Amino acid sequence: MERNANRVTARAEWRRGWPLVLGALIGIGAGPGLFQNLSSLFTPGMMAEFGWTRGQIATAAGVGLIGAVGSPFLGRAADRLGIRPVIILCMTLLGVAYAGFAMMRGEIWQYQLLVLLLALGVPGTSSIVYGKPLAACFRAHRGLALGIATSGLSITTVLLPPLAAWVIAGWGWRGGFVALAIVTTLIAMPLALIAIRGAATAPTRPDAGAAAAQAPVEGPTAAETRRDARFWRLGASAFCINLATAGLVTQLVPFGLERGLSAGQAALLLAAFGAAQVVARIAIGALIDRWSPQVIAAVVALLSALGFALLEIRAPGFALLVVLVFFAGMMNGAENDLLPFFTVRLFGLRAYGEIYGWLVLMALAGTATGIVGFGRLYDATGSYDVALGIASGALTLTALLYLSLRERPLPRVRAAAAA
Repeated sequence: MERNANRVTARAEWRRGWPLVLGALIGIGAGPGLFQNLSSLFTPGMMAEFGWTRGQIATAAGVGLIGAVGSPFLGRAADRLGIRPVIILCMTLLGVAYAGFAMMRGEIWQYQLLVLLLALGVPGTSSIVYGKPLAACFRAHRGLALGIATSGLSITTVLLPPLAAWVIAGWGWRGGFVALAIVTTLIAMPLALIAIRGAATAPTRPDAGAAAAQAPVEGPTAAETRRDARFWRLGASAFCINLATAGLVTQLVPFGLERGLSAGQAALLLAAFGAAQVVARIAIGALIDRWSPQVIAAVVALLSALGFALLEIRAPGFALLVVLVFFAGMMNGAENDLLPFFTVRLFGLRAYGEIYGWLVLMALAGTATGIVGFGRLYDATGSYDVALGIASGALTLTALLYLSLRERPLPRVRAAAAA
């Protein structure tokens, strides 16, 4: 009887919530992570035109991610104003940044500044805004809903490399950036806003006089959460995951060329990385709805660590390299599902946007470290072996951090008290 009731609840969730999942998938798929995953396609053209090295480009991208410091504040804005204004602001900033990339004239500071602007778009194209209405709409299938929604970036990473490569081949790397601007602002943003129009996008921390202030919500404040050791362990796991996976994906095409692949085969490694994200997000989202999310997360982290360790094989061949990149990329896919899932499960919805914004800031600090580290270590050593070893160790630590996350009952308060 209880199982049948759960099935009815789950079907009702999907009937009500599928447009929200679709809108989140589109919005997240067009976020700054798309450029991160496609950036190695642009690297050869910029190196040839401007004389930049891999290390210089990687360092500039890492420095530019300082723009992520705005994530907690835009997350707080989403808590107090609702998510729509944040989505519109951030996706507009992305379009401006891509247009700026297309007009660069060879000064490395221009690239740094534009990556900084790109990073400011993260909150409005991530689970900072989409995770809250998804968590409110879905309970029985929350993990699966988050997994499908956050797979948007994975899907675009699978589908767009061949198209981006074709645009770059025909119109140059500048044309590729123009195409990204069009996809983000003229296609993805309107579709996402239309799809989520019926979802619960109102503030969860409204002013005390607002009607919504009387609705009870669960969870501590952001300040209380920052005094909880689990918050810092969750942030550390996000840092380690992004250090490893962002460092790899931004060097994946040059890495493939170094391993003896053709340019076309090297580009297909990006598709393998994106496929790993899709599979991991959806499969793990379904698994954490049924079994211990801490154990599931730890197992996937260890599989990803093994993939990084085996990538140090000198001449693996194309087929094996695709498989290893797939395993290495699994944790990147899982993390974008697990981070919002654990944020809601451990800390509730009361200050979700601000809390998740701080976690995203830690994750992007790992992204910057990985991007700079992989590029600079290659320049210093002439290979990726040291970087791959560090990445494997970071993911092993991630598994231990996930296992340390213990759950506690959430306080239930009125939104007015949070204001």
